[in-house]
Amino acid sequence: MLKTVKTLFLSDVHLGTRGCKATALLDFLKSHEAETIYLIGDIVDGWRLKSTWYWPQAHNDVVQKVLRQARKGTRVVYVPGNHDEFLRDYVGSNFGGIEVVEEAVHEMVDGRRMLILHGDKFDTVVRNIKWLAVLGGWAYDFAIYLNRPISFVRRRFGLSDWSFSAYAKKKVKKAVSFISCFEETVVTDAARHGVDAVMCGHIHQPVIRQMGPIQYFNTGDWVESCSGILEHLDGSFELVHWKLEEQKTKAPERLTYRPAA
Repeated sequence: MLKTVKTLFLSDVHLGTRGCKATALLDFLKSHEAETIYLIGDIVDGWRLKSTWYWPQAHNDVVQKVLRQARKGTRVVYVPGNHDEFLRDYVGSNFGGIEVVEEAVHEMVDGRRMLILHGDKFDTVVRNIKWLAVLGGWAYDFAIYLNRPISFVRRRFGLSDWSFSAYAKKKVKKAVSFISCFEETVVTDAARHGVDAVMCGHIHQPVIRQMGPIQYFNTGDWVESCSGILEHLDGSFELVHWKLEEQKTKAPERLTYRPAA
């Protein structure tokens, strides 16, 4: 059933990689109609496409779906990330109804203001040692690749899906410390901007959390978590994990958040 929402927030789709869950994303987009869509970086993986071209029909279908929504009147705002940083050369441009901006400030239903950015500017490795960031990206892609045989074996034994890459990130202390530091830095920057909330991506960790006076939102990704955030017409926010393979037997996992009055 089609659900109408005020705003839809997505990031870290990584079109152009084998790990991208484009079919699930397309199903998610077909199930939601929004007044505004924010694409918050790493929608296309330019890093990977430079070395290996991979662009199946499902990835093209996602792009065409977004373009059709823009033509039908949906406002689409694209905030580039580090993997699609080539689009930063086109900030201020409009392509097929899609606005390209460095950052954005979104006015929420209740009048409060939200800063929207990808978040890679707070990643010192990405900004200062790009070759190491690219190497880390390849290691992450390999971990995603390992998810497939592991999931296949688990399904044969009647077990639920399990992500090796997500498990590895949670178990590596440095990764956990980086995520915590990243979130605190993003929130500090949002406070300097004088906004009430901040929405970002980059670290593939979907969450809605109150951090002091700032509400912190991270959209997650469409490689592991298959998650996006919705702003409903009543002003509430919802974090949705959209698992295509489970939909016939299980509703998508949802977390609803209502701002304090």
